[in-house]
Amino acid sequence: MALSETERWMVHALWKKIGSNLGIYVTEALERTFLAFPSTKTYFPHLNLSPGSTQVKTHGQKVADALNLAADHLDDLPGALSALSDLHAHKLRVDPANFQASSQLLDHSLLVTLTRRNQEEFIPSVQASLNKFFLLL
Repeated sequence: MALSETERWMVHALWKKIGSNLGIYVTEALERTFLAFPSTKTYFPHLNLSPGSTQVKTHGQKVADALNLAADHLDDLPGALSALSDLHAHKLRVDPANFQASSQLLDHSLLVTLTRRNQEEFIPSVQASLNKFFLLL
């Protein structure tokens, strides 16, 4: 499954509008995920997961950086994200099934956050394009 030209354009257009706010939005989405789905906290026992904590903000920015990388390399997502995949699989030893399940919850929370923060731009076709983009990650 690949993004169509129109879907790619929608992802890029939204990313351009979001700009440097992506780290803020991802941090908000992480906080939302931890509150709405408390079981996701188990993957981060070493972090202070309180809303507004520096550690959540730092992790939010790391996720935002990975999303920016992916959005910039829609033609080669596996290649662009290979170092991140290796980090999670080999160094952090994250179980792929758990990683995918928690990623889907974060994706949902990020869509909610992006919708709330960008209501005018977040039409159904943009949401569908982002859903597809997240599924490719």
